[in-house]
Amino acid sequence: MRHASVAHIEPSTSRRLPDYLPARMINEFVYCPRLFHFEQVLGVFAENEHTIEGAAQHKRVDREGKSTPDPHDETNEPMIVTSITLSSEEHRVIAKLDLAEFDRGRATPVDYKHGRPRTAPGGLEAWDTDRVQLAVQAIVLRENGYTCDEGFIFYQKTRQRVRVGFDQEVMNEAHQAIEGAWEAAMATAMPPPLVDSPKCPGCSLVGVCLPDETIHYQERDQERSQQQYGLFDSVSESTSKPMGRETRLLVAPRSDLRPLYLNTQGLRVGKTGNVLRIKDRDKVVQEVRIKETCQVNVLGNVQISTQAIQELCKAEKPVCYFSQGGWFNGITTGLNTKNVVLRKSQVLLSDQEWFCLRIARALIAGKIRNQRTMMMRNHIEPPKVNLREMKRLAADAETARSPEELLGIEGYAARLYFSQFGGMLKREGSHRPNDDFRFDFKSRNRRPPLDPINALLSYGYSLLAKDLTVATYAIGLDPMIGYFHEPRHGRPALALDLMEPLRPLVVDSAVLSAINTGMITPGDFVRAGKAVAMTPKGRKAFLRAYEARMDSLVTHPQLEYRVSYRRLLEIQARLLAKMIDGELAEYPVFVTR
Repeated sequence: MRHASVAHIEPSTSRRLPDYLPARMINEFVYCPRLFHFEQVLGVFAENEHTIEGAAQHKRVDREGKSTPDPHDETNEPMIVTSITLSSEEHRVIAKLDLAEFDRGRATPVDYKHGRPRTAPGGLEAWDTDRVQLAVQAIVLRENGYTCDEGFIFYQKTRQRVRVGFDQEVMNEAHQAIEGAWEAAMATAMPPPLVDSPKCPGCSLVGVCLPDETIHYQERDQERSQQQYGLFDSVSESTSKPMGRETRLLVAPRSDLRPLYLNTQGLRVGKTGNVLRIKDRDKVVQEVRIKETCQVNVLGNVQISTQAIQELCKAEKPVCYFSQGGWFNGITTGLNTKNVVLRKSQVLLSDQEWFCLRIARALIAGKIRNQRTMMMRNHIEPPKVNLREMKRLAADAETARSPEELLGIEGYAARLYFSQFGGMLKREGSHRPNDDFRFDFKSRNRRPPLDPINALLSYGYSLLAKDLTVATYAIGLDPMIGYFHEPRHGRPALALDLMEPLRPLVVDSAVLSAINTGMITPGDFVRAGKAVAMTPKGRKAFLRAYEARMDSLVTHPQLEYRVSYRRLLEIQARLLAKMIDGELAEYPVFVTR
């Protein structure tokens, strides 16, 4: 069977294709076309314990060896060469061979793999993906003049070599995989996620792909479409998920990494190796391993060295800057936002009024429902008229005909909610004769906040805006281009969009917890003119309350698994990205029960 060359295939889009596809990417395509699309087409990659361990095991063979012998010189002595890179012009593939054994024009590739071989009735055998990758190496070796009839996979877990014979069937399989990978590389549509696949739990990109979540919301979108238009077309077998099957939690519910807050004025931060050294004057007060933190937050007059910033950028750990009063000023991050295709779609859709309104409706309806839930959970006796009105307003938000109408609905709901905020405070009588402040709440005010509760709310909203800015940067979105909030100089509009339904659940809840448990007292505030601000001790106490809320687990009402609020921010940002990419028809706002 003769296989067509892909050397002269012209792409159907203006997107520039690579000169060659690496053999490793052919492996990924056979394993999962969706994983191939993320890594090869979108340039998205993430590490996990499997990729890190595999890279460590490859270090020995990755050292460049001798040059390859002349395949036509039969006087050459047998030799072993490691880390060889060869290409095929006919098929436009390139392969880095871990090791090859050469003997008078004959080459035998040996590929090192992290796992263990597959157990079959006839004995041990190579996995399909590994067999195809090794066969691609054989194609490259043959085109470079060598005879190549067999190869071996060395599995590190069991320290076993498994032979792969390059018969016609195996070579046909490799040719078809190359052709399929080139077709996928030229396509713009994202392949569907695998359904309940055992491959997903060990995949390093499962937190980016969200296969079960995507299928869950695609089914929900289809059900809504059927109800609205009376369509009853069945979902294709490749993307459907059996009804009643649980959505698997394929990422850790909490992250082991913690944010670092530098709140003491006058601190200086440097680095030694991969450790941040924090000094107060000339005394080292703390040392923090960079790999153990997810972000660094600089509040006020804190100096951080260029060397430390560069190391944090390389490690993809953002540095967030706040004024001493808690205003979020900006962020420094590394070049970890490679998904240009997603950003282009984000910008194009931001000019589409129908798309902006669709997202804005969902965000505001979700915000109102979460505010209503907060009142029902925390108010001593929530007024029934307020609850009834907020339920009506949430429904009205879903059918608002313009952004102006939606703003009016949001404003009215906010007045109903904040008019009862004081009823959720359990320590409003906490007041000593020498205290200048009382924890009573009359109305929402800001710029500047005029009372302690508003100072806490404003500070908390700045922290949440920072965390959502970090989340949007991390997945490749532009936090400055939003759909509900109008773009303004220096304002992270998209982060503020995503923040709307989460304000009451994260920040308002943290404020109530800090006051009702006595973590924050009236003595933690100072007045400057009309404005009220927190003392350094008060800021530190509220940061503990905020981080405790971010680290607490919540049951997702649609997906029915438990994750921390910090993990939830990333999930929600990725679900929005899937709507922007066209995988989802609606943005699934998080609404708690």
